[in-house]
Amino acid sequence: MVTKKLDFSRVFFTVIFGIFSILFIIPLVWMVSASAKLERDVMTYPIQWIPKDWNWYANFHKVWMEQVPFSLFYWNSLKLAVIATVATLIFSSMAAFAFSKLRAPGKGIMFGLMMSFMIIPEQATLVPRFIMIKWMGLYNTHESIILMLMFSMYFTFLMRQFMMGIHNDFIEAAKIDGAGYIRIYAQIMLPLSKPILATAGIIKFIWTWNDYQNPLIFLYTKELLPLPLGIQFFRQEYSNNVSLMMMAAVSAILPLIIVFVVLQKQVISGITVGGVKG
Repeated sequence: MVTKKLDFSRVFFTVIFGIFSILFIIPLVWMVSASAKLERDVMTYPIQWIPKDWNWYANFHKVWMEQVPFSLFYWNSLKLAVIATVATLIFSSMAAFAFSKLRAPGKGIMFGLMMSFMIIPEQATLVPRFIMIKWMGLYNTHESIILMLMFSMYFTFLMRQFMMGIHNDFIEAAKIDGAGYIRIYAQIMLPLSKPILATAGIIKFIWTWNDYQNPLIFLYTKELLPLPLGIQFFRQEYSNNVSLMMMAAVSAILPLIIVFVVLQKQVISGITVGGVKG
C-alpha cells in the first residue's frame, strides 16, 4: 500500500493564505453586520458580529425610500454597467475574431497600432473626448458614457490572445459545411470563448460600476448620476449615521458579488484551460 508523504510546505502556505483570507474578509463581515444594527450598537466594543437588536429593515427603508434617490442612482449604475459590458463583449470579441482568425493585408500593422494606443493614459484624452462629446450633442447623457466605454483595446487584446489558442480546424470544418464568417463567429468562436468572455464581463462590469471619473466629467444632472457620484449626496445627508452608510455600501457591492458568483464557473474553467495549454 502506497502512502503519500505529507507536504509540509503546502500545509504551511495553505494555513498562511487561509489566515490572510480571513483578515481580508473581516472588514466585509463587519460592514454587513453594521448595516443591520442600531446606530448605538455599531461602535460597541467588543464587536457584536451578530446584532443583538436587528434594525435591518429600518436601515434598508431609509436608504432606498427616503430623501436621497438611492434607487435612481442604483438604476443608473445598473443601466450603464450592463449596456457597456454587453456592448464591449460584442465589439471586442468581433475585433478579436478578425485579428486572430481572418486574413487581411495590414492586419498586423493595424493590431500593432491599436496596441500602441494602450500606453496612452486615459486622463490624457479627457479634453479631446469632452470636445467631441459636446460637438456630438451628447454631453450630460448616458449615451456619452456608454459610447466611451463600449470599445476596449484591452479586452480586444485579451480575447484575441485567447482565440489564437483555438485550433483552426474548427473553422476549416465549418467552412467545408458552408458556414460563413458570421456563423463561424456566432456558433463556434463565441461558445469556445466562454471563459474569456466571462472573465472580461466580470472585469468590465466592475470597472463600469465603480467608474467615477467619466460621470464626474460628462454628467451634471442629479437624476443621471450613477452610484459612485450619487452616493455623495447620501453621505452628505447621513454622514453621522454609520449603520445607514454601511447599508448603502452593502447595497452598492451586491451586484458585483452576484455577477462574480454567476460567472465564476466560467472564469475558473478559463484559468484551468489556460493552465494546461501547451
